Amino acid sequence: MAPEEITAHMMAKDQFSKWLGIEVLEVKKGYCRLTATVRGEMLNGFGIAHGGFTYSVADSALAFSSNSQGRKSVSIETSISHIISLKENDTIIAEAVCETETEKLGHYKIKIVLLNNPEKVVALFKGIVYKTTKIWD
Repeated sequence: MAPEEITAHMMAKDQFSKWLGIEVLEVKKGYCRLTATVRGEMLNGFGIAHGGFTYSVADSALAFSSNSQGRKSVSIETSISHIISLKENDTIIAEAVCETETEKLGHYKIKIVLLNNPEKVVALFKGIVYKTTKIWD
């Protein structure tokens, strides 16, 4: 399967990414770029986006980019650094890139920026995935 087909197949069954309003902009082997917009129900008690929003968007970018390599992959370790807060109607771009990989593991970095100001880094996410022996076909 081509990376776009894998992502479309995953997205068709991914109710959470759909609820987040994720739109995949580009996907290729080991890479994914997607976007999402903060909605009112995603705000925390401070009136800013809940940290789980950016974390979840980055996690979806990790899933799509790692699986685009052709083997079914699952995250085994992730972390995020929140740099600036988001408010309602802010739109972000998450870009996931495979930094290194071995036969069984893939190391990814995901950078999240504001759509209307790409120099503003919102969050930095790191993820390690385990690459199973199952092939997308």
